[in-house]
Order: sequence, then structure tokens, then C-alpha cells
Amino acid sequence: MENSQPTESWNTPKQQLPSDIPVFRVDPLLVLILGIITCGLYLIYWNIKIGDVMNAANKREVVSGPVAILAGCCYPVNVYFFYVVAKDGLPAVYQLSNRPQKDDTTLLLILGFLLPMVAAMIVQGDVNKLYDQA
Repeated sequence: MENSQPTESWNTPKQQLPSDIPVFRVDPLLVLILGIITCGLYLIYWNIKIGDVMNAANKREVVSGPVAILAGCCYPVNVYFFYVVAKDGLPAVYQLSNRPQKDDTTLLLILGFLLPMVAAMIVQGDVNKLYDQA
């Protein structure tokens, strides 16, 4: 008898990515909602997972684990986290997803200071495009 269980394809990349890049695909609006509902606690988990994706995409440590954890708890570290992600992490994501380079460092720096959940939405949107490329 054949297996008739439906397969879920919403969280799998359409293109073949290097096997060491973890799949962390979340709707950016959900990042905002969960960040607000949990009073920012979700962003600690999100920082760790995005740090893993950035480190794997760059094949080096861009965001360390302690910085990712502290970024969810301590405001100045949060600003530094978004600066490092924008300056050092996202260019490799753009390259892997075959998209033109753009520099959102200033935008993410300001939003990371004023509205970190919105900055997280922008980063998550860019990371999701890594998995959307056909």
C-alpha cells in the first residue's frame, strides 16, 4: 500500500541550498505579532535562529550565541546585533539567493534602536527570500 500522507512544502526551500544552512522560514508578520505578544521574549529565540542562518550562510561566525541571547535582553546589544546582521550577515544571504546587494545597515540600526520587532521583520523577509528562489 502506498503512503498517502500529504507532504508539507511551505517550509522547504525551492532551490537546493548548501546542506549546512538551517531552514528558518517564518512569516515576517508573525515575527511582529509574536514579538509583541511575548513582550520581546520571542525575539531572543528569533535572534538565536537568525544567528545560526547568518553563520551558516557566511561559513564563519558572524553572530555569536551570547550576542544573540543578550540582544533580546539588552538594548545596546540589540542595536549591535542588527548592525552586524545587516553589515556582515545579509550580503551572503543576498549572494546565495542571487539577488542584488543592498545596504540596509542604517535602516536596521535605527529600527533596531526604536522598533526592534520591525527590524526583525525586515531581516526575516530577506532570509525568507533565500528559500523562495526557484
